[in-house]
Amino acid sequence: MDGAPHVPHTVGDVMSQTVVSIGRDAPFKQIVVTMEQWKVSALPVLEGEGRVVGVVSEADLLPKEEFRDGGPSRVEQFRRPEELARVGAVTAGELMTSPAVCVHARATLAEAARIMARRRVKRLPVTDADGLLVGVVSRGDLLKVFLRPDEDIARQVRQEVVELLFPGGGRGAGVRVADGVVTFTGEIRDTTLVPVAARMARSVEGVVDVGFDLERPE
Repeated sequence: MDGAPHVPHTVGDVMSQTVVSIGRDAPFKQIVVTMEQWKVSALPVLEGEGRVVGVVSEADLLPKEEFRDGGPSRVEQFRRPEELARVGAVTAGELMTSPAVCVHARATLAEAARIMARRRVKRLPVTDADGLLVGVVSRGDLLKVFLRPDEDIARQVRQEVVELLFPGGGRGAGVRVADGVVTFTGEIRDTTLVPVAARMARSVEGVVDVGFDLERPE
């Protein structure tokens, strides 16, 4: 075996611990100023010792500007009641989306990515076991795994895929990695294991794609 097994990253490993937040009573203008100052598109809303009760995003603020020149149509009133309710909002508590969409610090990066995709958000507040804010994770943070060196990826694929599915040596399966793309090489006698190897390799952090450059068994 080439070194210790790779331990998958968690959200807590890649999140930013520098978090800008606001309270329920933060006024509209302060929210806009804070977003501009810190170059963020959303702010967690906290109460008590740091419990996340909601999130205010740019989308929550826009209705006030959207309907500055005139009120919503009847169709818009029917289709967008929650958004239109924010037109008259002046504090974070009135503007925020609640309950907040958060992720636990011990969650995997894949779990965080799925939450972002389903809820169509760019950033997630990160909470600890007590529900208190400990950081924030962005789409860019989740992509950090693709900075992993090819050598590390190849080592893990050999340990966790090749040595398990294709033990032995000689003319057996090998691995090369270039720019995150894993290519299985050599000879694989049991071709039914090819899709299994591909699936296992894709689960390795930092893998961009998987291919095969195999020899025919003699």
